[in-house]
Order: sequence, then C-alpha cells, then structure tokens
Amino acid sequence: MNDILTRLKDWRVLPVIVLDDARHAVPLARALRDGGLPCAEVTFRTACAEDAIRAIASEVPDVAVGAGTVLTTRQAERAREAGARFIVAPGYNPTVVDYCIECGLPVIPGVCTPSEIEHAMERGIEVMKFFPAEAMGGVRFLKAIAAPYAMARFVPTGGITPANLPEYLAIPQVVACGGSWLAPRDWIAAERFDRIREETETAVRAAGTHTGGK
Repeated sequence: MNDILTRLKDWRVLPVIVLDDARHAVPLARALRDGGLPCAEVTFRTACAEDAIRAIASEVPDVAVGAGTVLTTRQAERAREAGARFIVAPGYNPTVVDYCIECGLPVIPGVCTPSEIEHAMERGIEVMKFFPAEAMGGVRFLKAIAAPYAMARFVPTGGITPANLPEYLAIPQVVACGGSWLAPRDWIAAERFDRIREETETAVRAAGTHTGGK
C-alpha cells in the first residue's frame, strides 16, 4: 500500500476542504497541522482549488495535500502538476483511476455498490471512498456491503460528524473518515483558523489519531 494511504490509518480523519480564496490555503493547512492532522483533501469544486493545492504543497510541505472531487483526467493532471500527493473521486471513473495508476499517483475512488468495489479491486485499488456514507445507509449499510470483501479498505465520507465518527472508525475495514466539519466554508471565509485548529484537536482526540512521523 502506498505511503499516503498507509498514513491514513494513523491520521484516522481526512479533512475535506472547500476553498473560495487561495489566500486561505496556507493558514488553513497550518491550522490543520497544528491541530494534529498534517493532511488535507482540497476539493475541485471551486476555481481556486489548483492554486490552493500549489500553495500548500510549496509553503507547507509537511502537510500531505490531495485533490478531491476529481471528475476527469484533466483535473487529475492539473492536481498532480500543482503538487497533489493523492487523488480522491466521488465515484469510480475508470479513466481517472487508470491515469493515476499509470502516473503512480495514489487514488481513492468513490464506491457505494458491490460492483463498484469489485471494479476497484480488479484495478488493484485497496482503499476506496464510501460515498455518500450517511445517505447510503450509514454504518449498518457499510458493514453489510464490506463483509464479502475482506481485503477492501474504506474512507467513509458524506454526513460524517463528531457524533457518528466513533461508530465508523470502529469498523475494522475503515482506515479513516473524510469530514468537512473540521473546516466549514464559512469558518474559512471568516479566517477563523484558531477555531479550525481547536476543532481539529478535538477530532484527533476523538479518533485516537497517531501523528508521529509526519
């Protein structure tokens, strides 16, 4: 398993970030790192995502920055060129997966059905994003769908909160949970980076995160 994916098991929480202004990228990354999570998934939902990834990769290199909501190979290429160290997709797009495999770029594709899990496993994917977690049935559904696939590992995302985080992390096949509650869009816009650091510290304690060896 790739080093980034291995480290997910230590981080236990993957912050999912939506940035509207690339100027916020560096202070946000530092807030997450100082709170105990040296990682961030910056989504390609906004026009500044590429610049934000480039800024974090350049100025906060001890934070493992990845690109999320990657829908096309062109987005994956732009993210890679900007310095993204991993790719996260909401669904299983074989062209995106194959591009990342060919480039040696870790990819976590989205799955929510047995067929999608099997497609991912066929391509050698070990860690998959279970999305949208709560809308699909939450912990109970994930336990049922994961049962036949002993080798698969999951990063549930979508509706994860501090309240249900422990339930998801208690599932043996869950390596980490993706969460946007750590850095809501309005907190970022208001530059409440101290609040984000505090929320990250709380999540680290709740998840039993191990951050040694950043």
